[in-house]
Amino acid sequence: MKIALAQINPTVGDFTGNLEKIVALSRRAASQGARLTVFSELALCGYPPADFLEKPSFLARCRAAVDQLAEATRDLPTAVLAGVALAAKDESGKPAVNAAVLLDGGRILLEQHKRLLPFYDVFDEQRYFAPSQPQKVVELDGLRLAITICEDAWNDKNFWPRRLYAVDPVEELMRQQPGLHINLSSSPFWHGKRAMRRQMLSAIALRDGIPLLLTNQVGGNDSLIFDGTSLALNARGELIAQAASFEEDLVLVDPFNASPIPVPEEDGTEAAYRALVLGTRDYVRKCGFKKVLVGLSGGIDSALVAAIATDALGAENVIGIGMPSPYSSTGSIDDSRRLAANLGIRFEVIGISGLFQQFTLALEPLFAGTKPDTTEENIQSRIRGDLLMALSNKFSALVLTTGNKSEMAVGYCTLYGDMVGALAVIGDLVKTRVYQVCHWLNRTGEVIPAAILEKPPSAELRPDQKDTDSLPPYEVLDPILEAYVERYETPEQIANANGFPLALVQQVVRLVERSEYKRQQAAPVLKVTSKSFGMGRRFPIAVKVQV
Repeated sequence: MKIALAQINPTVGDFTGNLEKIVALSRRAASQGARLTVFSELALCGYPPADFLEKPSFLARCRAAVDQLAEATRDLPTAVLAGVALAAKDESGKPAVNAAVLLDGGRILLEQHKRLLPFYDVFDEQRYFAPSQPQKVVELDGLRLAITICEDAWNDKNFWPRRLYAVDPVEELMRQQPGLHINLSSSPFWHGKRAMRRQMLSAIALRDGIPLLLTNQVGGNDSLIFDGTSLALNARGELIAQAASFEEDLVLVDPFNASPIPVPEEDGTEAAYRALVLGTRDYVRKCGFKKVLVGLSGGIDSALVAAIATDALGAENVIGIGMPSPYSSTGSIDDSRRLAANLGIRFEVIGISGLFQQFTLALEPLFAGTKPDTTEENIQSRIRGDLLMALSNKFSALVLTTGNKSEMAVGYCTLYGDMVGALAVIGDLVKTRVYQVCHWLNRTGEVIPAAILEKPPSAELRPDQKDTDSLPPYEVLDPILEAYVERYETPEQIANANGFPLALVQQVVRLVERSEYKRQQAAPVLKVTSKSFGMGRRFPIAVKVQV
């Protein structure tokens, strides 16, 4: 039996567009001889739909989309398996179920509901979905299919040292002696996720002794990026087919007769870049925009954001804005101009020295007797934010913020200044990772000018300013932040593991905790690590933390 893994990029709430993608790929799969075409979790309505699931009208559209899909594929020789949200029974106390529907010849052969509902990191499914009761296998042309939905396959006691759920839906389905296991997923990307997911599924296929197929969503939805990388494993857990990462794809496989293929090599730096390009493209376009603005400071962060935006949207849709202040170096504009030329984007310069002088003159009577400090530095940043937002309003272009994860972690950023914008493109890359990605970009030729890569990081908001005036070197700061923010290690653990002075680690931790109020007002951050700032990291603002 030929089975198609149909990897699409759905948009939440775009029933018409999602349905068109599903029907088109079903027809294409049928023309290539597929007997079954498998789509991802909630493919019909888009994932994650969040509080739309509490709207009866949304769930009614979901049910109508199932009926439309059945009618549109009635005459196709391929059956269609797709994910969708459906209304739950009233007694469940929840508005919806996370379902997979199997359609063949216009008839529903199975409506399977998800049983394990994740409620950690970015997931909030227990808020909306009722869990399924015991699931059942279904037959298609005499082949017994075990169908699971994403998390249902993430509780193998032989793989995980600590399980999150008391039951394993896969174990229960295997008691019904299926011949093939199919998983529909919307599994978000983060560094290392693709290899870990493949290893986990391989262990399940080997344990159960039957082939396992996964179709995973691809595309960006708000902060989340889905890598796709749909795959097929034989009964020995060997890879026999794999779809592309970070793009739509259709892959046909006979799970019982295909030969093993080599596991593709994965470059984590390349994956991070491609994920950010995809996330930026989908955020801008799915929000109904075409153009973006990037404030180009001559530094490495804004340079990387501009490069990502150019690859995501095309050079004609990216505008770089240089906004030199009295403390900006000549090189900051020259380097930005060279970057813009390398990328082929438009570059404009708006000097802010006069505006800064007017601000300081207006405030002079109230500031009498005080010395210049971060107040004057932040005024410059906020002037730039105002100018970018004025251009955004005038030209219907979204502003992309340029702050990295290191800066956001310790509050080395200005509210209503450099934090102004619609999307924090590199807000989940620590500074040292920013350099790694930029060097990767330059692997075959100059994209990021060498001067930008070589200059010491500086906000250029006072004479001869360097980031190290206020922060430890990033080679020291970043390992502390990754350990504390992403792995929840204690200051003592971090100091002991890295040989850092405990007092230094505690100082960094205090900066992290004091900056929560800024992060909760920041633009959405594209997630590429296991723990990013935003919806997957929830801490109160008003706290007193002992470090």
